[in-house]
Amino acid sequence: MQRIMLKSKIHRAKITDANLYYEGSFTIDEEILEVANILPYEKVSVVNINNGERFDTYVIPGNRGKREFCLNGAAARKGAIGDEVIVISYSVYNEDELANYKPLVIILDQNNNILEITDKTEPNKLVKKDSR
Repeated sequence: MQRIMLKSKIHRAKITDANLYYEGSFTIDEEILEVANILPYEKVSVVNINNGERFDTYVIPGNRGKREFCLNGAAARKGAIGDEVIVISYSVYNEDELANYKPLVIILDQNNNILEITDKTEPNKLVKKDSR
C-alpha cells in the first residue's frame, strides 16, 4: 500500500508580490525551497491564512536570499501582498518507508527568514533554530 503524506511545509510565509499576467505558478526564494526539500516545478498546495483560499500550483525558484513569495498568474487572485500563507508539499510513501518518515516544518518570521525547522515526527523536537 502507498500513502500520500506531508513531506514538508513552509509555515506563515508572507506574500511579497503578485503578478497576474505571468504564465502561472508560485515563486519562492531558492534557499527556502532547498531547506524545505521542494524542487523547482514541484506541485504544492497553498493555504492563505488571511482569507481561507486554498489552491494547488507548482513552484519556481526565486532569487536566493531575497525572501520573495510571489503569486503568479491566476493564483494572484487568491491572495494579496502581505497575506500569510502555508505552502505544503506531499510525497507518496510505501509502508516500509514510513518507518523512517520525517516531515519538515519550516517556520518563517515576519520577514520570511527561517525562524526554525521542526521535525514533526517528534512534535516538540527542534531540529534547527536560526539566530536571525
